[in-house]
Amino acid sequence: MNPDFDVVVIGGGPSGSTVASYLARAGLSVAVCESELFPRPHVGESLVPATTPVLVEIGVMDQIDAAGFPRKYGAAWTSAESRNVPHNGFTGLDHDFRAAEVQFVERNQPGVDRDYTYHVDRGRFDLILLKHAEEQGARVFNGVRVLGVDFDGDPEIVTVNCRMGPREFGLTARMVVDASGRQTTLGRQMKLKVSDPVFNQYAIHSWFEGLDRSELAVEPDKTEYIYVHFLPVEDSWVWQIPITDTITSVGVVTQKKRFAAANENREQFFWDMVGSRPDLLKALKKADQLRPFKTEGDYSYTMQEICGDRFVLIGDAARFVDPIFSSGVSVALNSARLAAKDIIAAHEAGDFGKKRFERFEAKIRTAVKNWYEFISIYYRLNVLFTAFVQDPRYRLDVLKMLQGDFYDGEESDTLRAMREIVTAVENDPDHLWHPYLGTLRAPSPWAQTAPETV
Repeated sequence: MNPDFDVVVIGGGPSGSTVASYLARAGLSVAVCESELFPRPHVGESLVPATTPVLVEIGVMDQIDAAGFPRKYGAAWTSAESRNVPHNGFTGLDHDFRAAEVQFVERNQPGVDRDYTYHVDRGRFDLILLKHAEEQGARVFNGVRVLGVDFDGDPEIVTVNCRMGPREFGLTARMVVDASGRQTTLGRQMKLKVSDPVFNQYAIHSWFEGLDRSELAVEPDKTEYIYVHFLPVEDSWVWQIPITDTITSVGVVTQKKRFAAANENREQFFWDMVGSRPDLLKALKKADQLRPFKTEGDYSYTMQEICGDRFVLIGDAARFVDPIFSSGVSVALNSARLAAKDIIAAHEAGDFGKKRFERFEAKIRTAVKNWYEFISIYYRLNVLFTAFVQDPRYRLDVLKMLQGDFYDGEESDTLRAMREIVTAVENDPDHLWHPYLGTLRAPSPWAQTAPETV
């Protein structure tokens, strides 16, 4: 039996459209099943430089450049911390612990040909990527929901069961790529999903018109950076992302249990959290809210398997970690890039067995382990993280991680130093930094075993 396609991709978001572009450009027949009609709003609006090489490789970078998205030259953090936090031997703390910033120009990154990336309207950005995949030869089915995948029957064929309106039908292929995002189609079907016991985060967000970003900037020429504003509430922060010259995405991220305990409506909860930083509240109250508040739950999870005979999981369908450093689109695009290499090789060999995807699996496991560790330690450090950003001994290594440069298989010296310092402070209740630690523990036993299950 000849299948309808070589590969069926579930989901037309950044991971799905990117893997479809790679495969179609290599001559494979590819179908993309996307349940929604693009453009549609989506969270995760700030890119990191690790996305640039992928966008160049699939030939879509010129279209992204031409879209007029705001350029992102760096990242910044602010804090309401007013006490005199001891420096404990750290140097370069020009803003003390109240603020810190990095610029991408400070470090050359392999494959990155510019000193900036972009903040993007995900509705427009995702549509550009999906249309590009179609231009490369992928067959895109919009408004088609995947009900499940049948691996029984012919051992060399999978059947993707779909619904479009009232009509149900099947598409056959040599293999399937699950790029369904946080719907985790195969993860749910195969019971692979494992919730993260540490990062049970919750987000509430909207777009605002007319926010005066200069009121919140660490310096006047850094208004277009992505900002992470620490809140004086445990394990909570606010993102600030430019969408256009006048529109800004603002979201509150906190522990889900805090929202449940508050027993309030979305709007009241958002403003109460923002109100814990009077400077943020003052600036945001002058702006106009453009969209209803939207919530995002079930933020962090892993899968017991990310590949097998005739399937791979990529992007958020494989793993999602707290979005503190804009990792979502980067992981989506780079997991698509790595998976595509193995899928193309499998196609050439005529063998889509699990062993064919070992390189993809190893790379992703290592990258996600280091990324998870970095975020875990970041939360534990809390405002103390800004010491590592500003100290010349650690700054470039921190910048490498913030650039999303996690795919060389090596753990950074700075990550080890951060872990050692966190451990020392945790184990000494009299340590001068002990009162400033966040409550999320790192590394957790779950994080240490995560590489075995991704």
